[in-house]
Amino acid sequence: MGGGSPALPVSLKADIVSLDRIALHKNQSLWETLGPGLITGAADDDPSGIATYSQVGAAFGYGLLWTALITYPLMIGIQIVSAQIGRVTGDGIAANIRKHYPAWVLYVLVGLLLVANTINIAADVGAMGAALKLLIGGPAVWYAVAFGVASLTLQVFIPFPRYAPILKGLTLALLAYVATVFSVKISWATVLYRTVMPEVSFNVGYIVAVVAVFGTTISPYMFFWQASQEVEVQRATQGQEPLTMAPSQAGQNLRRIRLDTYIGMAFSNVIAFFIILTAAVTLYQHGVRDIETSAQAAAALRPLAGEFAFLLFSAGIIGCGLLAVPVLAGSSAYAVAEAFQWRIGLGREVLQARGFYAILTLATLLGVVLNFTPIDPIKALFWSAVVNGVIAVPIMVIVMLIAARPDVMGKFAISLRLKALGWIATGTMACAVLIMFATWGR
Repeated sequence: MGGGSPALPVSLKADIVSLDRIALHKNQSLWETLGPGLITGAADDDPSGIATYSQVGAAFGYGLLWTALITYPLMIGIQIVSAQIGRVTGDGIAANIRKHYPAWVLYVLVGLLLVANTINIAADVGAMGAALKLLIGGPAVWYAVAFGVASLTLQVFIPFPRYAPILKGLTLALLAYVATVFSVKISWATVLYRTVMPEVSFNVGYIVAVVAVFGTTISPYMFFWQASQEVEVQRATQGQEPLTMAPSQAGQNLRRIRLDTYIGMAFSNVIAFFIILTAAVTLYQHGVRDIETSAQAAAALRPLAGEFAFLLFSAGIIGCGLLAVPVLAGSSAYAVAEAFQWRIGLGREVLQARGFYAILTLATLLGVVLNFTPIDPIKALFWSAVVNGVIAVPIMVIVMLIAARPDVMGKFAISLRLKALGWIATGTMACAVLIMFATWGR
């Protein structure tokens, strides 16, 4: 488990092939140029996010559509900051914390990330199993096991050229939730008005729902994942160096990061908006306000929006989960491996990076095992989002402090505008969590 240059992770290689050609083929398609930002944004709409958005749409109707307008710029700010840390320093977030902060800070933050990601994996594979049961019948829990094992197997054994394009293609599964909205009748004027002129409530349920939406949208694993992806892109591209060592490469790479992140986070928030809207115009308007299980959510959608909407909703959970679980497990493995200076990279053989693969396996299998406990999948999805919202705050604080340090970032310490946006995102998350705790017992 000694040190060494990390190998290219399986889930990044296809995107790196495209990104590597940006400077050489200026006429390539936009799809080809997108990479870390797109996959990070799409993975954010995992089954945890889908269930959370569905729950709040069913419970509050149009009342939380406004959150998509707020989370988009906040996501852009913190994700660009995270990506620039990786590209500028040549190290992921955990490695930078290890170099510049006390060990206890590193271990606490990485430990929290590992716990949150494992809960998310459990919720995601559980939801995928329940969704497959809806489609074909059978035992949901064993389907969850199969999805977890399949995801782990793909990450460990399938060669990059065959696996990574599938992950990128799976981002398109999210479009199912746009199609679902257009299968029902909607007053778009009302939707627009209620989005920009929301009726905000301060009751406990509403506040917890807001924190859950923010927690599932601005998630800690995204910070670590996108930063590590940028490191891998740099290391895999011939002639590229960390920007502190090769400042002449900054213009092209920072522009690419911005474009990739703008589009990836826009994709994420548009899909979140449409999922909330789907639940609002079907479940909420027909009196289905309390979603207890994923089966109940889909079963309620079926008679209200039709068979097509039901199939899209159920199949979308599976497709998005297949994208998200590898990202969740991979971000845990990268963070822990960087913390302990182990060899990392899904491109390595298992015996060459035993610690890395041990964390990857542990996070995935423990997530699977949690589905054998008496935990309702969709409730677990919702509360995992709340957990993510809480632990995101200290991680965001450290990320912002790192990005502003000239001794770490050199002349690429983040600009005043990006610093303001990142701290607004951090402050918003902190305020949401504090309000939640203050109102919890009322």
